Amino acid sequence: MKYYIMILFSCIFSWSQSQNCSSTLSGEVHDFHDGTPITNATIYIKSLNKYTTTDVNGYFFIKDLCNDAIVFEVTHLACETKNIDIDIDGDTFLVVNLEHHIEELNEVKVKGASTSKITKTTQETILKSETIDRFSSLNLGDVLKQISGVSSINTGSTIVKPVINGLHSSRIIVMTNGVRLQDQEWGIEHAPNIDLNTAGSINVIKGANALAYGGDAIGGVIVLKPSKISLKDSLYGKSIITGHSNGRGYNFNTSLTKTYKKGWYLGAQTSLKRFGDFKSPDYYLTNTGLNAKGLSFNGGFKSFEKGFNVYYSYLDNQIGILRASHIGNVEDLVNAINNPKPLVIEDFAYDINAPKQEVTHHVFKTEFYKRFKKFGRVDVQYDYQNNHRFEYDIRVGDDRDKAAVDLTLKTHTLKTSVKLDSKSNITYQFGLNAGYQNNFADPNTGVRRLIPDYDKYDAGAFVISNLRLNNDINVDFGLRYDFNQIDAKKFYLTSRWNERAYNNEFANLVIDDLGTQLLTNPIFNYHNISASAGISYQINDRNNFIFNYGLSNRAPNPSELFSDGLHHSAARIELGDLRLKKETSNRVSATYNYQNKGLSLSAETFYNYINDYIFVRPTGTEQTIRGAFPVWSYNQTNAVLYGLDVTANYTLNEQWFLKNKSSYIKGKDVTKNDALIDMPSVKTVNSLGFSNKKWLNLKTELQSELVFKQTNFPNNNFEVYIPTTEQMVLVDVSSTPPTYHLLHLQSNITLTISEKSNLNIGLNITNLLNTNYRENLNRLRYFADDLGRNIMLQLKLNY
Repeated sequence: MKYYIMILFSCIFSWSQSQNCSSTLSGEVHDFHDGTPITNATIYIKSLNKYTTTDVNGYFFIKDLCNDAIVFEVTHLACETKNIDIDIDGDTFLVVNLEHHIEELNEVKVKGASTSKITKTTQETILKSETIDRFSSLNLGDVLKQISGVSSINTGSTIVKPVINGLHSSRIIVMTNGVRLQDQEWGIEHAPNIDLNTAGSINVIKGANALAYGGDAIGGVIVLKPSKISLKDSLYGKSIITGHSNGRGYNFNTSLTKTYKKGWYLGAQTSLKRFGDFKSPDYYLTNTGLNAKGLSFNGGFKSFEKGFNVYYSYLDNQIGILRASHIGNVEDLVNAINNPKPLVIEDFAYDINAPKQEVTHHVFKTEFYKRFKKFGRVDVQYDYQNNHRFEYDIRVGDDRDKAAVDLTLKTHTLKTSVKLDSKSNITYQFGLNAGYQNNFADPNTGVRRLIPDYDKYDAGAFVISNLRLNNDINVDFGLRYDFNQIDAKKFYLTSRWNERAYNNEFANLVIDDLGTQLLTNPIFNYHNISASAGISYQINDRNNFIFNYGLSNRAPNPSELFSDGLHHSAARIELGDLRLKKETSNRVSATYNYQNKGLSLSAETFYNYINDYIFVRPTGTEQTIRGAFPVWSYNQTNAVLYGLDVTANYTLNEQWFLKNKSSYIKGKDVTKNDALIDMPSVKTVNSLGFSNKKWLNLKTELQSELVFKQTNFPNNNFEVYIPTTEQMVLVDVSSTPPTYHLLHLQSNITLTISEKSNLNIGLNITNLLNTNYRENLNRLRYFADDLGRNIMLQLKLNY
């Protein structure tokens, strides 16, 4: 027995001697961006409960380690934590690179600003997911109106286009998940084809100062970002169900995301929305329903040093347009304007009949990024979009179910950018982009094509620098060049061609003379330069000042150049102009921000001088086989827009608070010394809110919205002969609606279901007092009142 015990102890002693536990792990921790050593980083081996910290040179070592596989963690304040697997085999040395967010840390600590802002020296506002979810059953234009200085121009309640400081449509860039939205956004009645539920946050930049996205954003840039991906093993999502009393509508949206600690992720989202006829306080708005379906997929790999993303989204919208707005001729327009109620009022229905729009939009994107030590980040992206638009007129005979407008827009874009951020106080960004777009207008509609076939080629390059002089001052500079070419094939009536004197200036564009028609091939090239410069100065902990200048150029869009005929969904004849030149905007802005414990105040002012400002206005009537229609023509002038936006929040105590959002804007035609058409009214929104975390996290807010009568507008009225009365009648398309005041109520509570799940129950009531009103920038104000009271109940489950 003693013999066996001696053998056992001998084996144990021999094994312990063979297990080498005298190895040393040493290394250095560097900043990934500029390679500087990181002091006081912590190195921790959890399995051995051993740790150390780096010295002033970023050096560390841990002694007495056995030769074995270990996992150690490297952490540092404001750095991305890094876990490293390594096999110890004798003394081991390695270099660890961490992403050091020193710039963002200073921004939060000194300025108290959100690190998710795109720029530091521009007028930028962020809408977070809580606000977006509340408007998930509505559209992009509705949620953006929560920002001071942002309004909308509408065709009813479902076609809503955002307006930033008086500018809209082609003057605003919309980015969704890194892709610039390309659809037929030219006209007032073309809303952005965006599913709001795909966004985790929205950044709104006023003015053309985000040059990385484009140089033609005279009005501003809207950036919809997806929800951030967390690098951990997790499965999470949310589902939202919303019901509306007005329109008897519902919205369902659900999303689910799977993430892995190693960086892989996969997400999916889908939404369904349906409304019937909406209602004013006194009558139904016949044929104003909506049926929308959307889905998206998002997947890829994400780490600090490299990653890729693949994204696809699909949206299908069927939108009814107020039946009473479809006029047979100008006599109907006169009767509609003079009648206090729509000429067509029917019982509630979910049916969507002509006039209507049907739009499908596909987006596919793939991108790749790579970071390089002591250098920066390189991004490469390709995206493809397909937008198919049908517009249906009220027709008879064999063509009654055929679309009057059938447009297919296909867009390919390739872009790359390099961001040099190896130095903590200065960054540079360079970028290149190229794009090809094809528009096909189906000739088999039985209606003369309003927009022709064309090919469009784009190329651009930009450089942006961001300099942090110290903890209080940031300076930005940017320069961009863009080239655009439009190559179109368009038929003109010979009579129209001669009437507009094109036969003198553009005879070289004619490639075939068919007698009553001319086939032309307009090819236009545009060279555009854009620039921006801004400074942000943190006066002290409470006061901040921003000043910015932006130069931008915008080439005329196809609608402005080539429109030629009856636009059925707008019930008017639209005439473009081949002579239109590019717009040039010079915009200066200043922002003052104040914040203390109870009060936050932001005052933004701007002055925007636009050379060759393009606008459309009524110029008379024209007789067709269906009668006389109003004619709207595109024109150019020199214009100036200026205004003031104010946002203030005051906390009375831990539970009560006050909010104010006010905006004033004025637009002037300086060439004719007249007012500009379609300018937003002066508006102020005041809110009284209450919250109490002990009462199921109750939040409630009563909102007062006061919109003043627009008193600055041009006189675009015209006279028309009415055959039935044999009289000349004044058609008043200029006079604006009176001042109106609305009350809104919103309230919600949150129920905890489990450790990781909660249910939010929200109640929103708009137009609480069921007030009759008409909004100046709603194209259907000539025919009907705006929406009456709407009660919205929303259930949001986070899991």
